[in-house]
Amino acid sequence: MSGVLQRIKQFANSPQGRRTIEQVRRTASDPRRRAQAQRLIGKLRSRRSGSGI
Repeated sequence: MSGVLQRIKQFANSPQGRRTIEQVRRTASDPRRRAQAQRLIGKLRSRRSGSGI
């Protein structure tokens, strides 16, 4: 498992990883995107709890 974490750290420190992190931060700060994500999470939660399994 530590190998996976090491690879994630390496990616986060790479130029591509930094660009990706910055893009995610911008997207997360957008109120419209945040609301969209909250709706998706709500749908997934209701689907999961409503399945009866």
